Amino acid sequence: MADPKGFMTTPRQDRPRRPVEQRVRDWDEVYVPGALLPIVSRQADRCMDCGIPFCHDACPLGNLIPEWNDLVSREDWRAASDRLHATNNFPEFTGRLCPAPCEAGCVLAINQPAVTIKDVEVAIADRAWADGFTSPRPPDRLSGKTVAVIGSGPTGLAAAQQLTRAGHTVVVYERDDRIGGLMRYGIPAFKMEKRHLERRIEQMLAEGTRFRTSTAVGRDIGAAELRTRHDAVVIATGATAWRELPVPGRELAGIQQAMEYLPLANRVCEGDLEVSPMSAAGRHVVIVGGGDTGADCLGTAVREGAASVTQLDIYRQPGAERDEDTDPWPTYPKIYRMSAAHEEARELRTAPAANADARLFAASTLRFTGDETGHVRSLHVVEVDERRTPVAGTGRTVPADLVLLALGFSGPDRTDGLTDQLGLAMEPRGTIARDGGFATNVPGVFAAGDAARGQSLIVWAIAEGRAVAAAVDHHLTGASRLPAPISPYDRPMTV
Repeated sequence: MADPKGFMTTPRQDRPRRPVEQRVRDWDEVYVPGALLPIVSRQADRCMDCGIPFCHDACPLGNLIPEWNDLVSREDWRAASDRLHATNNFPEFTGRLCPAPCEAGCVLAINQPAVTIKDVEVAIADRAWADGFTSPRPPDRLSGKTVAVIGSGPTGLAAAQQLTRAGHTVVVYERDDRIGGLMRYGIPAFKMEKRHLERRIEQMLAEGTRFRTSTAVGRDIGAAELRTRHDAVVIATGATAWRELPVPGRELAGIQQAMEYLPLANRVCEGDLEVSPMSAAGRHVVIVGGGDTGADCLGTAVREGAASVTQLDIYRQPGAERDEDTDPWPTYPKIYRMSAAHEEARELRTAPAANADARLFAASTLRFTGDETGHVRSLHVVEVDERRTPVAGTGRTVPADLVLLALGFSGPDRTDGLTDQLGLAMEPRGTIARDGGFATNVPGVFAAGDAARGQSLIVWAIAEGRAVAAAVDHHLTGASRLPAPISPYDRPMTV
């Protein structure tokens, strides 16, 4: 604890964002470049080095937060990087994309704004790359065992890196043409520029991990054949089976899934396309779904030049403060949050029919209506109560010629035949069944990440990747020194 009075003398200060008018003209990250380093050491001073640091429990990776806060406070960046990377393979990903349940569990958050843990994390990660603390770590010797990892999202990459460093020969199979999963084609560049992903891939290549892109296991290569080629298989395909909205008019043209829309915008940023065929430019956009994916669609549509954008959230607008009865500390509270995309929508007034930040809360979609060509033109909504029962007299019509469904995901996509070809047992909710050691019912086949856990956060995905790597290493060698931060049955803290 570098400054025992830091939490009393230093107020919380978040890293500043670029002006809205400036940042919506490009796809660069929304934060002011270089603005974090001048303030981050004093923010780390606010950490109280608690005797029982609940931020550890709130983070499934078990990040050593008080330790690297103290090191950042002293500006010992190399040691801070070592402590951060001891529990997290990709802190530059989580520092940008994780909603920071660690901050909700910060003891200071009982009666003050929490320590800016997420900002400190990303500062350490970026400084580690800038100062050369992230050299590849190839194994000293090879085990002679081979592992196939199916899927290159955060779970697959974390598992692959851990297993490679343990001495196994790892091949990552990815159905898209580039590595990264949803981090590549689902997350917009204004939240995480892809250069962060590229340099981790280069690090992993230098360590010995092999990558096979444009290879859908189950279609381009038989799943059973792949199993015979390797000593173990890790399924980390994510939960990509999107949820539907079964209401009248769903068949109309112009109603798309969010994960049909977002990848095209990312491909424009990658240089594959000049203009997205689903571009929101000049269109009245309605996003159905109030989560992070919906916010990603909102920021993307604003940058594409939409005529208007409205986001529907079926939940009522939460309060600005934690409700101690329903969300007591240290659980992650349901409070009103203003993402960068909502800030942009508010300042640009993109949705005159909605609230200031483009969101319509407690709104349920009744039906879509279209024109004579079969294209959607409007969406009919009604206000609902806490039980999602329509409130009489609250119906309204919202103009829409592009509707994006961002309703979440139910489990892995089964259309490629992977699960059926292997004969994997499935859970009733649509995820892959596994035991307490991440093993499926098929010998030598393991499942991790959203494909087995269900839709979750990136920090849980990386924790699953690290934990399944330890399970596979034990399966192959009879013992393992790899860390296993979670079990398949662990869940976030709730009341």
